[in-house]
Amino acid sequence: MNEIVEIEDMEAPIFKSMLHFIYSDLVPDLEELKDDKDASVAMAQFLLVAADRYNLERLKKLCQIRICDLIDVNNVAITLTLAEQHNCSELKAACLKFIKPPEVLAAVALTDGFKHMILNCSEIIEELRKITKYSI
Repeated sequence: MNEIVEIEDMEAPIFKSMLHFIYSDLVPDLEELKDDKDASVAMAQFLLVAADRYNLERLKKLCQIRICDLIDVNNVAITLTLAEQHNCSELKAACLKFIKPPEVLAAVALTDGFKHMILNCSEIIEELRKITKYSI
């Protein structure tokens, strides 16, 4: 008798990568995508969420390391939001350090990710106000 188990709120490639990690302690998709920065960040972000949901601390740590290496103006706000929502203190610190220079913050403030962060993570906005000494 075959029973179907449906996993909601997770795309099949993310689930497949997570299962691969569980059985092998490797995350090949992060390595395979290293030449495509945007795809690598997206995969690491989705895997981070999955790792947090299923309490896979080593996978969560590996995802944070990959994301830290790839932080840029276009992904830092979404990354900071994820770090806050999933209790990733080192990733959060890396994002805040990246955003701190006024010219970087100005560029980040123009992104859709920043708008999303304002709507979904007001506590981060307060933190940014404190560390940058600028009104946001």
